Amino acid sequence: MITEFEITLAQPADAQDIAELSRDAIERGLSWRWTERRVRRSIRDEATNVVVARRQGVLLGFAIMQYGDDDAHISLFAVQASQRRSGLGSALLAWLEATAGVAGIRTIRLEARAGNVAAKSFYGRHGFTEFGTSPGYYEDVEDAVRMVKRLGPEP
Repeated sequence: MITEFEITLAQPADAQDIAELSRDAIERGLSWRWTERRVRRSIRDEATNVVVARRQGVLLGFAIMQYGDDDAHISLFAVQASQRRSGLGSALLAWLEATAGVAGIRTIRLEARAGNVAAKSFYGRHGFTEFGTSPGYYEDVEDAVRMVKRLGPEP
């Protein structure tokens, strides 16, 4: 398997591919909320990073992370099924963490579907810990597990 890829900030032209991957990989069984329009708004938002991984111009994965003063929230994170367990997701997450560190962020938070064992395991391997649940978080279809990773000492 070719493992070379590039990670860059998303451009408005990436919004449709990101939205479609979100629909297929994250929002399956739910209403499609992360539409091209919503993704495009995130790309333009100064408090949000939308990052993509590509190989030869093809979108392989993406992440959307919103920044607060001291913490950041990963809103969406997806890798094409054919690219999972290739290191691409780890590289995307490392990019987000490095950027958050430069911005002075102390913690990164996210939610994962309670039944998504692979996602919870992935984040756990990267230092995230579960700190709670949100019953019915996903349109009352599924609960969410809340996860957090501390990047620096508490204030």
